[in-house]
Amino acid sequence: MSASGIQNERLKKFKYRGRNMGLIRQQRIAVSVELRKAKKEEQILKKRNIFNTLHSLLSENRDNEGNLTLEEIVKGVNGNDPDLCLKATQAVRRMLSRERNPPLSMFIELGLVPKLVTFLSLSCSPNLQFEAAWALTNIASGSSGQTKAVVDSGAIPLLIQLLSSSYLNIREQAVWALGNIAGDGPELRDAIIACNAIPALLSLVSPTLPVSFLRNLTWTLSNLCRNKNPYPCAKAVKQILPVLTELLQHQDPEILSDACWALSYLTEGSNQRINLVVQTGVLPRLIYLMQSPNLTILTPSLRTVGNIVTGTDHQTQMAIEAGVLTVLPQLLHHQKPTVQKEACWTLSNIAAGPSEQIQQLISCGLLPPLVALLKNGDFRVKKEIIWTMANFTSGGTSDQVLELIKAGFLEPLLDLLTIKDSKILLLILDILEHFLQMENLQDQPEIDQEKNTFKFSVEDKNVKFTL
Repeated sequence: MSASGIQNERLKKFKYRGRNMGLIRQQRIAVSVELRKAKKEEQILKKRNIFNTLHSLLSENRDNEGNLTLEEIVKGVNGNDPDLCLKATQAVRRMLSRERNPPLSMFIELGLVPKLVTFLSLSCSPNLQFEAAWALTNIASGSSGQTKAVVDSGAIPLLIQLLSSSYLNIREQAVWALGNIAGDGPELRDAIIACNAIPALLSLVSPTLPVSFLRNLTWTLSNLCRNKNPYPCAKAVKQILPVLTELLQHQDPEILSDACWALSYLTEGSNQRINLVVQTGVLPRLIYLMQSPNLTILTPSLRTVGNIVTGTDHQTQMAIEAGVLTVLPQLLHHQKPTVQKEACWTLSNIAAGPSEQIQQLISCGLLPPLVALLKNGDFRVKKEIIWTMANFTSGGTSDQVLELIKAGFLEPLLDLLTIKDSKILLLILDILEHFLQMENLQDQPEIDQEKNTFKFSVEDKNVKFTL
């Protein structure tokens, strides 16, 4: 469904014309999961190319005394001379490691990929295995067609075999290559899972593993959790989750970031998928990481918790009990509007819950910062606050809705009636209609229920808006 279609469906579910509160709540509960969903952009690279490092360039200076021509490279890779074969494969790897415009397609069209794949099985020549794995990793970092060329040549089973190599650099290179293949999409991700790669990958995790290796391994595991249509199978998720919870205790920012992104992918979709994650007991750690000053950790941890509270009321309550409502006020004051927006999206999910959860939102003092953002925040943030109010007014009690007016939401809400976004305008009108339907507003000076009129003062002028 398109983004506009999603918005239209959400709007339909907010338009309760009968105003029968029992019916409203029954319908809201039935569609609460859909009301809470929102498409989120992903902020982590699916594939990674390995560029030439200064160290590797310096170590190869003697090899560059007589650079091979393209014809000599092709002849060397396809030939029987072991020394020339290694030198030609190194040349391929160097060319594919250029930071700008590496010639991925050229080497595919020259037919070298199948030959590079066969080199992966040559355990008697570990240098050639490593160079071939590096070259294939960079080819797999390209387009889907380029990645498929590597897979169609039979690379996946051989790369999995390399995970048990006695050479650390070869194991790490195989992990990186598999990560690039898995990042291409659900089809190739599932091809790796079907070859039983997950146990071999998980067996590599150990306290003695170098941090750089563990970073690559965590990123590869995150790509095995990534993508939908279909999502990764439940068996694979159950295999990976215990290790992800361990990695979430690490202190390295890159490892923490990728572990959080992996959990964010696993909490997309059904309540059953969310339940697999919350049962591991990771919520307190995720909420702690939401307070990180490092945006690469804060963002995916907040996303994961936001996904969790799109689930059942019980799953949302677990997040509340783990302290999410004590951290969100800090994030509403964050200097980055993207963080404010994500925090407001999470609050809108909580506000779609029962009145007991709405009351906890009020009790944690979240209304005043929301009012401030509705007045002065980025427009994208304001839209999420309006969704929060819409959920709040459709599921809250009359007394709770009254708290919105007392907190000062009415004036900035009316100020937004001049915006050009018709979908948000409809939401605002629906919220205002809820206000007028309340039975306990007679003492509110801003509202004249008998005339269905809102009154407020702007620059000493008396202004009225009538529904």
